[in-house]
Amino acid sequence: MNKIRCNHCARRLESKNGIVREDFIKVQKSWGYFSKKDGITQEFVICEQCAQKLVESFLIPVKEYQTKELI
Repeated sequence: MNKIRCNHCARRLESKNGIVREDFIKVQKSWGYFSKKDGITQEFVICEQCAQKLVESFLIPVKEYQTKELI
């Protein structure tokens, strides 16, 4: 996985030797019944900085907890 860009800010995520060196969120959603996008799959990447800005805009706070084991 290399040459990944954030769909929000268009910044290219840092990579070295084909390995992305920073974290990001990848969303893939296949829309189904009762959706105006039935049968469409969307996929996007959000960098950590843009994800933080998005979370800060939520009216209901995000549940956050410490992970015991990092994989």
